[in-house]
Amino acid sequence: MECVFGLVGNGFTLIVADTLAVHSILVHKSNEDKIMILDSHKLLGASGESGDRVQFTEYIQKNVALYQFRNGIPLTTAAAANFTRGELATALRKSPYFVNILLAGYDKETGPSLYYIDYIATLHKIEKGAFGYGSYFSLSMMDRHYHSGMSVKEAIDLVDKCIMEIRSRLVVAPPNFVIKIVDKDGAREYAWRESIKDTIAPNTA
Repeated sequence: MECVFGLVGNGFTLIVADTLAVHSILVHKSNEDKIMILDSHKLLGASGESGDRVQFTEYIQKNVALYQFRNGIPLTTAAAANFTRGELATALRKSPYFVNILLAGYDKETGPSLYYIDYIATLHKIEKGAFGYGSYFSLSMMDRHYHSGMSVKEAIDLVDKCIMEIRSRLVVAPPNFVIKIVDKDGAREYAWRESIKDTIAPNTA
């Protein structure tokens, strides 16, 4: 019942993910962070098989860091997305990774951006996207309420609408979600949404 979704706003991009680590009918963790901070201005939200997700995202993170170490400059978001897509495409013909990715970043020249990369190495630059069972509802909510140039407050309100819809519609809904944001000030955790609360908590970031 995984769910990872994201959107591009006015000067920022955010990614939201559930925090469940499950296998079959068992819940192993309820605080799994599925949004990796690739570098100072990039986020990578992933869904899929737990082992593939952890191994592949760590592999991408280390190679992005290696490129910056060797060349003295970081990869742009577009370059990181294309590198990620290339690695998935190479693995697809050998031992594929069953992992779907939303890659968000902020570049001084181009501003915020969001890339959709699925397990068969499809790459698209998008303004909003989602993976997992929760995508049926989060995509519907974003189709209805999303508009370009959203403020942070508008985007968080939309995120809350998506989370409430997922919780009310899925038979087994993820209890907790983490929100991370990247803008000119860098990539960072923004807030948590926990089901144990009666109402969605205000942002504490």
